[in-house]
Amino acid sequence: MSSVDIVVPCFRYGRFLRECVQSVLTQSGPELRVLIIDDASPDNTAEVAQELVRSDPRVDCRRHASNQGLIATANEGIAWVSADYTLLMSADDYLLPGALSRSADLMDDHPSVAFTFGDAVVPDQRGERSRRRTGVGSRTHVLSGLDFIALNGARNVCANRSGSRQPEEKIGRVFSRLTLRLRYGNVVTARRTRRRWGHCRGPSRVSIAKMSSESSREQDLLQRKAAIEHFLNGTATRLTNADEFRAWLNHMLALEAIGCASSAFNEGAMESSTRLSKLAVSTDPSVQRTRRWWFLACKRVLGLRGWLLARPAVERFRSIFRTSTVKRLGYYPLLVQAV
Repeated sequence: MSSVDIVVPCFRYGRFLRECVQSVLTQSGPELRVLIIDDASPDNTAEVAQELVRSDPRVDCRRHASNQGLIATANEGIAWVSADYTLLMSADDYLLPGALSRSADLMDDHPSVAFTFGDAVVPDQRGERSRRRTGVGSRTHVLSGLDFIALNGARNVCANRSGSRQPEEKIGRVFSRLTLRLRYGNVVTARRTRRRWGHCRGPSRVSIAKMSSESSREQDLLQRKAAIEHFLNGTATRLTNADEFRAWLNHMLALEAIGCASSAFNEGAMESSTRLSKLAVSTDPSVQRTRRWWFLACKRVLGLRGWLLARPAVERFRSIFRTSTVKRLGYYPLLVQAV
């Protein structure tokens, strides 16, 4: 029988923690262990964690004397795991019945699969749900490492927490090593929440309190750029087209930066928009020849007030264009673009 270690970092999520852990403990199939890591939460996280430890021998907990942040806390949990599979799960997530068994069964049947992920259902502020899709359809698929990268580009399509296979070395280096060697599986299980992930592994709520303060758009893009370089530097010798691959990933990242610059413009954050535009150009100068770049340039000519007046009509046109593109190219036009 397979085993799964579940790591639950928690900071100010005490009100969600019990539901999160109990949704794990009621799973059928794999042998389970749960480690709660309380990152010096000022709420009732410690009390809830201790109650869960007392109620089930499969649960353990640690409490930090001072806040370490999400990355350090997650790495601490990853260093603890020893099971066949690992799930890093936020305390505001919870699993629906059968989620772990479906993922574990898939990886049992496909030894080359490194991890599983699924679609997400995310509600807006009014509680209306929209499905965020991964781009591989509703059935189970096994993707090669390069196909998975092509699907992601410079972003991450895994909206929900992913179940990972435990490699020989701990998972800290899993991305650069596994992307080329192994295959990635998509399993659509079932997940829900108040930011709800539906038909995936479990949900994740939107909350004001976070493990650490959110990074700025610029910091996020710089971190993605560093991750891309780390990956390529570690795998370049195994890629026949490493330079082309680097150019494509940098172009995707530059497009992301322009998209962020456009969003910053919409919010009136003009200095941030300018910095993000410069980051895009420094990442890939050819981004200045794209439609996304010229669209932002037109918005700047209009000015913020003019753009806000024109925006409803532009959005209607773009919606019509996207609908016609989907009908023409198929459900996921992003799959047309490959490495």
